[in-house]
Amino acid sequence: MENESVLIQEEKGSCVILTLNRPKSMNSLNFEMLYALRDAVDALQYRSEVRSVIITGAGDKAFCSGADLKERATLSQDEVKKFILTIRNLLTSVQNLNKPVISAVNGIALGGGTELALASDIRVASSTAVMGLTETRLAIIPGGGGTQRLPRIIGVAKAKELIFTGRRVDASEALSIGLVNKVCEPDKLIDECMAMADMIAETGPIAVEMAKYAINQGIETDLATGLAIESNAYRVTIPTEDRIEGLTAFREKRKPVYKGK
Repeated sequence: MENESVLIQEEKGSCVILTLNRPKSMNSLNFEMLYALRDAVDALQYRSEVRSVIITGAGDKAFCSGADLKERATLSQDEVKKFILTIRNLLTSVQNLNKPVISAVNGIALGGGTELALASDIRVASSTAVMGLTETRLAIIPGGGGTQRLPRIIGVAKAKELIFTGRRVDASEALSIGLVNKVCEPDKLIDECMAMADMIAETGPIAVEMAKYAINQGIETDLATGLAIESNAYRVTIPTEDRIEGLTAFREKRKPVYKGK
């Protein structure tokens, strides 16, 4: 095990960058990493000054290669169940975090690594990225939400193909099937993600939070219920100071200064 922290947290303006820091193990997920990520995500939900989160991997080879199979081999069946429940709860908290999460997929992202990216709101991949839910090749299935999130993002038929075969896809194919939002050169990856984070920082904090809530909750329902969820989320933004600031700034032809109030 590395002596350094398994998770590095860096702040750039209103963005927090979380770096999975087990490069010698391809940034694979062990219990220590899961607990560190869980604690970081839990803390971030209470920091209103943080407008977005970027998750990436240390080094230039891997974003996250999935579960640490060396640790997995030492676990009892009950411990494996605990691991699966822990990662499932973690990725749900990533998905539900009250601010946008961007995965900067800087290399190999397999199994739980792809599932971590799927739980994020936006995925930007390096041209060297390789992604896939490869669990069936180990005679198991994705256990961190992959069977549910992948079809919701790329469609049922394509998700079945990738999960049933355990096939890996390169960055180009990931972009073509809608698995990632954008592909860029490796040395531009964090810059691209930060540019997106900077654009998010210009918007109304409450509006973005409510938009994420409306999308996440509404997509799971019929259209009529989704529209009702959107309507309720919109109502939250009406009495805010930020809404008035947005209108005032537009009228005065200046950039708005939002305070999340």
